[in-house]
Amino acid sequence: MPRIIIYSVMVLLMLALIPPVVAARVRASPSPNRPIHIIQDMDIQAKFKPQTLNPIYADQRAMRPEVVGAVARGETFLDTHLENGVVDGGWATSLPDAVARDLETVERGRQRYNIYCAPCHGWNGAGNGPVNQRALDLMNNADGPPDGTSWTQARNLHDPGWSEQPIGQIYNTITNGKNSMAGYGSQVVVADRWAIALYVKALQRSQNATLQDVPADQRSELNR
Repeated sequence: MPRIIIYSVMVLLMLALIPPVVAARVRASPSPNRPIHIIQDMDIQAKFKPQTLNPIYADQRAMRPEVVGAVARGETFLDTHLENGVVDGGWATSLPDAVARDLETVERGRQRYNIYCAPCHGWNGAGNGPVNQRALDLMNNADGPPDGTSWTQARNLHDPGWSEQPIGQIYNTITNGKNSMAGYGSQVVVADRWAIALYVKALQRSQNATLQDVPADQRSELNR
């Protein structure tokens, strides 16, 4: 094969490598220039950016304030029983209609309680969870002053004054927190918060249950 042909092929191959090398370089290096748009789409349309002036409006603000009284879809929060645990200005003593009254709800509450509550309050609600015990051990065995660090004993849910709380109050505490306990409204959905409150009432009832609380057709099982 003539040398001219070999050299020509080599040159063409080297020239063919230029476009992908340039493309790789451009993609790997940030550029202050605007991207090339073959089709002019909404990405580069005329617009007002946040916190800029807009002479169209009397207040000159490009960012428009929310309409007074506007409510996001699904966030009316008109059911105070469901959302706040309150009925007629007092704590609810029953579950909202939107929450099922069955063993499945109790089991769901047990699962969620074990995840979010048991680490501090303990598996039986006595306030002896592993996080609480660890914190108390660190505070009690510290070699010197704890530099202002403190730990509040987790609440025993069976203590007088707490075991008698209505289920709505327990739900509200789970949602918004109380004293040094943070609220879980942003972490646990409404239905699960009610399930946890129901399970807490079941835990509290279990500590003071009597034989009369057991259905008559099941009492014989306890005597075996």
